[in-house]
Amino acid sequence: MTEQIRDRIHAMMPAARDQLAELVAIRSVADARQFPPEECAKAAEWVRARFAEVGFADAHLVRTPDGSDAVVGMRSTTRPDAPTVLLYAHYDVQPPLQESAWRTPPFELTDVDGRWAGRGAADCKGNILMHLLALRALGDDVPVNLKLVVEGSEEQGTGGLERFVEANPEVLTADVILVCDTGNAAVGRPAATISLRGFANVIVHVESLASEVHSGMFGGPAPDALAALVAILASLRDEDGSTVIDGLGSTQSWTGESYAAEQFRGDAGVLEGVDLLGDGSVADELWARPALTILGIDCPPVVGSTASIVPRASARLNLRVPPGTRAQDAHDALVAHLRSHAPWNVHVKVETEAVGEPFRAATDGPAYRTFADSLRSAYGVEPTTLGQGGSIPLCNVFADAYPGAEIILMGVEEPLALIHAPNESVDPGEIEKLAIAEAIFLRTYGTAT
Repeated sequence: MTEQIRDRIHAMMPAARDQLAELVAIRSVADARQFPPEECAKAAEWVRARFAEVGFADAHLVRTPDGSDAVVGMRSTTRPDAPTVLLYAHYDVQPPLQESAWRTPPFELTDVDGRWAGRGAADCKGNILMHLLALRALGDDVPVNLKLVVEGSEEQGTGGLERFVEANPEVLTADVILVCDTGNAAVGRPAATISLRGFANVIVHVESLASEVHSGMFGGPAPDALAALVAILASLRDEDGSTVIDGLGSTQSWTGESYAAEQFRGDAGVLEGVDLLGDGSVADELWARPALTILGIDCPPVVGSTASIVPRASARLNLRVPPGTRAQDAHDALVAHLRSHAPWNVHVKVETEAVGEPFRAATDGPAYRTFADSLRSAYGVEPTTLGQGGSIPLCNVFADAYPGAEIILMGVEEPLALIHAPNESVDPGEIEKLAIAEAIFLRTYGTAT
């Protein structure tokens, strides 16, 4: 049966490319300030119709509390006491950023060096096609009950589906949840993601003067708010670039798959001669330790600036929090650090945007073991485990709402995919092999339990 699944999915890949091109062409950025809301509505309907074709006859749109639409459906099997598997993905995408930085049109699926390029090709529309391919390969032979949710505002982080699940837990209850929004260690190197960092986003505001004053007349004794902000931000890293926040541990180690420094340099586009940060391995720094990023600074721009002392300045900060540390505790430590390291008694105000807890998936259940076997069969190599530096708050909501469910994170978004960046792309082989793995999993898990 495995070879039949493999052959069926391989034969469907040309049609899958055409359908992914249709979906990528829909500019489903869930931000009405940037793209018309009709684009997300069009993507939601596209997803609903495609899953209706593969047995989710009741597939429908559900309006979530943030105003976005999620595609929800169920497909039952005739086998008594069959387990239920929930399939997850999202149809919204990141904005394209600078279109001039793209080598190809961002909303036109384009063949580039054996990959398919376009915004959302990997994150997460490629995973939607992966689900569809797996189900088409199985046809009516699916010995599990299936549930589906494809949300429409994951990239905006506005929490629509999270709040929907909290208010309506019965809708998506399942024994296994396949969260398809991560990726492999590299092309052809299958992995399950078992660790997600949490986060704390804050804005720090520094104020030192009532208004701008002439730098020649007052410069020297007058406190400079921008200089004070620079000093505060500099206190958040030590000489080797490690994140240092008073009261927050930063020496943890990662015990799963390693991440070679040279591969990381290439994946991240680190310029020649520029050092990597931290005193641990790449995997330690990326998946096991806190990481502080300065996302933006409000201050006078170079063009148009005047010879005056800056009275106020702000910075938006993102702190990634590894499993083992409560994100709220990390947030509180960051806020205390920002205040205590402010020089010259300048006024400091810290505004909290959002806090999300880290997540660690269990790997000792029957579904995880079956999924690992399925990856092995599809790829022909031993699967591994990864962490992910990003956050998926929905995983914690799933874990709280369905404490008995096994949550498995997987997907087509390996490092070369450049998700969230210009020139995003997907390797079609990843879509194909993961579809094979998912089909094998659904068939095997359903008959083994």
